[in-house]
Order: sequence, then C-alpha cells, then structure tokens
Amino acid sequence: MSYRFPALRPMVAACLVAFPFFSFASPAPATPDAGDGTTVLPRVTVADDRADIAPARDVDGDSLRVAASSDTASLLANLPGVFVNPAGGVSGLPSIRGLADDRLRIAVDGADISASCPNHMNPALSYLPPAAVGTITVYPGITPVSVGGDSIGGSIVAERAPMRFAAPGEGIVVDGEVGVVGRSNGHVLGANARVAVASERFSLRYTGNSIEADNYHAAEDFKEYGFTGRAGHALDRDEVGSSAYTVRNQNLDVAWSRDGHLLEATVGWQRIPEQGFPNQRMDLLRNDQQRVNLHYAGELGWGRLEVRAYREDLEHLMDFGADKRFFYGAASRGSNPPYDNGVSCEQGRMCATGMPMNTDSDSSALSMDADIRLTGDDRLRLGVLHRRYRLDDWWPASGGMMMAPNTFWNIRDGQRDRSALYAEWERHFDTRWTAEIGARFERVRMDAGPVQGYSMMDMMGSNVMRDVAAFNAADRAHSDGNLDLSAIVRHAHDQNLDIAFGLSRKVRSPGIYEVYTWSTWQMAALMNNFVGDGNGYVGNLALRPERAVTASATFDWHAADRRWELQVTPYWTRVSDYIDAVQWDAAANAPRSTPLVGAFSVLKYVNQSARLRGVDVSGSVVLGETAWGRFGFEGKVDYLDGRNTETDDGLINQMPLNARLALTQRSNGWDNALELVAVDRKDDVSRVRNELVTPGYALLNLRFSKAWEGFRVDFGIENLLDRSYSLPTGGAYLGQGSTMTNPMPPDYPQWGVPVPGPGRSVYLGLNLSF
Repeated sequence: MSYRFPALRPMVAACLVAFPFFSFASPAPATPDAGDGTTVLPRVTVADDRADIAPARDVDGDSLRVAASSDTASLLANLPGVFVNPAGGVSGLPSIRGLADDRLRIAVDGADISASCPNHMNPALSYLPPAAVGTITVYPGITPVSVGGDSIGGSIVAERAPMRFAAPGEGIVVDGEVGVVGRSNGHVLGANARVAVASERFSLRYTGNSIEADNYHAAEDFKEYGFTGRAGHALDRDEVGSSAYTVRNQNLDVAWSRDGHLLEATVGWQRIPEQGFPNQRMDLLRNDQQRVNLHYAGELGWGRLEVRAYREDLEHLMDFGADKRFFYGAASRGSNPPYDNGVSCEQGRMCATGMPMNTDSDSSALSMDADIRLTGDDRLRLGVLHRRYRLDDWWPASGGMMMAPNTFWNIRDGQRDRSALYAEWERHFDTRWTAEIGARFERVRMDAGPVQGYSMMDMMGSNVMRDVAAFNAADRAHSDGNLDLSAIVRHAHDQNLDIAFGLSRKVRSPGIYEVYTWSTWQMAALMNNFVGDGNGYVGNLALRPERAVTASATFDWHAADRRWELQVTPYWTRVSDYIDAVQWDAAANAPRSTPLVGAFSVLKYVNQSARLRGVDVSGSVVLGETAWGRFGFEGKVDYLDGRNTETDDGLINQMPLNARLALTQRSNGWDNALELVAVDRKDDVSRVRNELVTPGYALLNLRFSKAWEGFRVDFGIENLLDRSYSLPTGGAYLGQGSTMTNPMPPDYPQWGVPVPGPGRSVYLGLNLSF
C-alpha cells in the first residue's frame, strides 16, 4: 500500500514561498536560554547518562533507542532535518538536509575519521557503539567555523561518556555496568560492559561491547528468487541477504585531573569479522582498527585551552559474503547471470575464488583550540589543525583470465592532508541580542601514485591499459585553499519567542575515492560506490572543491516553562561545483549519448551545480498530568527539495516528505512512547543514476522503559503492525547472487528491487549498574 500525506504540503509551501524575503541561518531549533535571558547556539544535543539517550530539548523517545538498534547513527533519527541512509548493520550514513557522508564533518572524541573503503563501509560513527555514547551534538546547516571545516553540510560531534573522578574525601571509587540486548528480527544478541576505578586525581576505565546478528526479514516477500550463487544455499523470499554482522569494540581510558587541568589518554580497538551490505556488491569481511587519542583541557586565567593528538591505523578487507556468489569461471560450472550457482573450484586459470579487495590507511592529527574570555560574556575562539591521511587500496589476483596475474591497484599511495586555522567571535550586545561571526581557512593537499591493472592486456574490452596510461601520465597532485565564513545572530524576542538567523559559506575538497579511482572497466567501476545505487563509479582528476552558500533561520515559539514549544526552520543552500555524476561510455571514454535506462550503469564524477531547500518543523506539548503520569505529544515534519540545477535532475538519496509523531507517558521511572513514522512516496529521483522510486508508508513503534536504582529494562516492538515497505534512501538490493557482474535485464532479475525495511521486531534490553 502506498501512502501520501497531502495535508502536510500547504504548510510546507507557505514556508517556502515566504523564505526568499528573509536572510536566514542557524542550525536547528534553539535550546532554552542560558539563564540570563540570552539564547545559546541553536543546536540539538543527544545526551546519554550511561543508559538514557535524550536530547536537551526533551525528545525523550530517543532515550528508548539504544536497545532498538546497533547503529549509533540511528539515535539521530528523531532530530529535525536528520535521517540515515541505511547501509550495513552498524554503518548507516547520517544525512542532514540532504547532504551526507563526506559532505558532513563527523568527529568522534574530537577526531575526524575518514571512511577508508571504496564503499564507505566504515564511517566515523561505526566506531562508537550506542551503549558507549556520552553526547552527540548535531549542528544542522549553518555550522560555527570552530566545529566545521572540509564540509558543506552540518557537523556531528560525538563524545564518549566523560571520565569520572572521586569527590574530595570519597577515597577510591569503583563503578560500572553490564548490559545485554536482544532483538527478534535477525536474532540479534549483544552485550556491553564498563568498569571504572577512580580517585580524586586519577581515573581508569575499560569499556567493551560485542554484538552479532543474522539477516533480517522484511514483512513479506519482496523478491521472486531465492538463489545466492552458492550451490546448496538459498534464502527465503522475505529474507534480506547480506544484512548479518558481528562487531566487537574495546576501549581503555586513563585520566589525571588537578586544579582545572585534565589529561586523558585512550587506546581503542575495533574488530568486525563480518558485516554484510544488502545495497553493495561486496561485503566487509574484516575491519581492524587501532587508535590512540591524547587530550589536554585546562582552565587558565584567560580562558580555556584544549590540545588533542590522534593516531589511527586500519586494515580493511572486502569480498563476497555468505549470500553472494564466490566462485566464478568455467570451472565453477556456472555462467555469469545471477540465477546460476557457482560450485566450489580450486583457484586457477578457469576459476576465480572471490575478488578480495584490501584497504590499509593511517591517519594522524594534531589540533589546538583556545576559548578566550573577553569583556562581559563575549568570547574569542581560535584554533589550528593539521591532519595527515594515507591510503592504499589494492585487489590481489584471483584466478586466471581477467583477474590475474598482477595486483590491481585501485588507489596507490593515496594522500590527503589538511591544515586549518580559524577565528570565531561571539558578541553579546545585551541580554537579548547575540552574534557570532567566524572565518576558517583550510589548505587541502592530495596526491596518489601510479596504478596498474590485473594484467598488461585489455581483456574483453576492459580498456585497462588505456586507462592506466592516461592516469599515470597525468598530473595527480591537487592543492586547494578553502575559505569558510559564517555569521549567526540570535534574538530573544520575548519569553515566548527566540529567533536565530544568519548566513554561511562552506567549502569541501573532493575525497580520495572521488578523484583517484581510475578504471572505466565495468567490473572494477562497480566496486567503487558509496551511495548504494548498484552503479559503478569512475573518479575524475579534474574535480574542483564544492562551494556552498546556506541561508537558514529558526523561529522558536514556546511557553515560558517549555510545557509547549514549536520550532520552524526554513533553509536554502546553493552549491557551486556540486559533485554529481554522468553516465559514461567506457569504449568512447566519454559521456553516453543515450543513457542506459532500467539498468545499472557506469558513471563518472563531474562538477555541476545544485540547490537544496526545505523546512524542518518540530515541537512538543505536555497534554496533562494524571495519576497515570505525565502525558505528552512530540514530533517533527521534514520537507526537502534537492535538485541539480544544470540538468534539472533530482539528487541521489534525498528523503521525501516525512513525519515522526509520538505520544509519550512518564511516571515513577516509566518512560513509554507510541510512535508513528509516516513517509511520502519518493518519485523525485536521480534519473542519471536510475534511482528507484519507493512507495509511501506508515509504521507504528511501541517502546517501554522502566528504571530502578541501578537497573533498567527497555522493551519495545518496532514496526508493530508488520508493514512491508522500501527504504527511500536504502538503495538497490544487491544482497545475493552474482554481484560481480552486471548483465542486462531480464538476465539480471535483481534490477528494480529496492532494499526493504525490517518487518516486526521485538527487542529487550537489560542494564545493571553498580
């Protein structure tokens, strides 16, 4: 069944008609005043007090999400303007007002973490499990330069829970927690633990978590086949192939504190032995990350100083997982179309055993930030940053013919270094007017070494030798000087209305995988894709940085005691040199004269231009207090219109009109919610990428939580009515079959199937603290 929500559209249209007559900016709805009548920087903070996840704006439904998902990005789903592009079970990609992935700055414990994978299977938030979250602060749209840089969308700043020290005279304090979680759909089982020992000066803490999941199931059959390309292994028609995962995280923290000075050191490890991706041709079969984070924060006579040093080493492996065909070639006794199974064979000239793809990266960073007190409440913030990033992406030979005898170098000696400095002035004119202006300059330098294909021959029209020669002869060094500017004004009009508005200019240099992936050969290009649409992508050495100008405003109406509140945030963004794509003819080495329709294709990144506009509406109200507790209503409505202004095409992975509405009840430790999720039909799609249309849908979620002293139980049912639906930004289904190849329909029956959302799932979480 398809749903439409026409009643929401007149309100959205009115906001957009009025929008051009204003000069706007600001992140999301403003938070309550700072105690002196002034309004603090509009932002949304998701806070976690060991167990509770709740925004500072009292969107208490988020407190119930830790047990409902393994993906930290999903904790942001209730925030205005934010949605998640689904990927692997712990690797969703947050999107803020239509801009996602590398277009956002995402920092974890103060460190920028890059996705080191041609499919972006290891994004920044995948290294932070939900149970370990301390705070997540989201800056939508207009971002202060102190938390921005190398991005054109918003910023997400995630932190683990702060270290605890004993109070004076308390002696040695030992505390901790253990928790378990289970979910019925996918047979998810996870556990987390934390133990800490602290005195007044020193603190030591260990945290760890582990979670395993099988494939999840849709509410009903969504495909007409069960084959996987592996003899003797088939999937149910409602089973979402390649959605299983296993993840383990560990952290050891030590800290020292004295007289307003804090020193912290963190050592972290992640091991992911398996994470399937239903919208990618490959699966993650190993992700080993080691990191060291050193942090100093001190209160000095003139203000606050923070210094951070970070180091990360990563080893990453992709290949075909358990639900995708592994053996190819004549010896596997199967032809390439995905309805044939490949039987086990020994690697050789007539047998390819998978297609291993390795990525190694290392990054190191040093930053310094100063917050200087001026007269009154005024502030001057200054900062510098240098980040060094190195990456190798290579594919070992596998069998004979087209994937031998050499190693295929997708990216060799990739380099991307950033050096930045910023200044930001916060001026309090009086108790009602505040302004914040800032400038940030970044120098981004990129380069890569020479590449090679599997062989010194052009097999079956692969054009590898042509592409290798052209790439190796080209000037591959890039150097960009990027200037960001932002201005935000906040006005406390009266006790019932706060307004924030302003303007920003932000610049992002293209990423390594957008510039240095070089092969137009279909099989190689298909492995380079981080939007999940099933197409192949080729890099472009001539890409220029994206430059975005954003205007936005937040109108925050509320009761003096915040028993009711309504925030409306219209926004408008124009992006020059927006990195989009054109369909590519490998034989002619030029754009296709007649684009492929109704099929996966190969595309090349190009600079064009884009415009994004929309409005976020959110609010809450206390309905009443009875013997059964406090009842409330809260929700959000998001409207987004994103277009390529050169081609009048839709932009990839844009969320249609959607709403989240919840009836809440709280009483004596109970925190319960009945939530409605409504999403309109998505038919404004990216035609050049053959993006799939998805029907509208409506879901009900039911959540209960009960907290006692030292113990908490979370219970709920996601998709209560077991509705079948497709994920609007979930991409094309590639979870099973012969995903190495790209035959045309009807030989490729997967074409046209979007990734479905999960059917009904019951979850239970138990958490014991001491």
